[in-house]
Amino acid sequence: MAITSTQATRTILKRFPAGGPRGSWPAEEYAAHQRAQGTNAQVVMDLRTDQFLVVTHTATQ
Repeated sequence: MAITSTQATRTILKRFPAGGPRGSWPAEEYAAHQRAQGTNAQVVMDLRTDQFLVVTHTATQ
């Protein structure tokens, strides 16, 4: 029986400070624009740096 493993590599497309103006979602807007262009972009929070990151995942073997 063969066991295979795949790992996801995360690429950061852009960083946004978490302290933006109330009601402003620049990271979400950027990610939505990237998804409209065909890139599977997601927003994640980096607690260590207090930033929102727009990332894309690529599976590798």
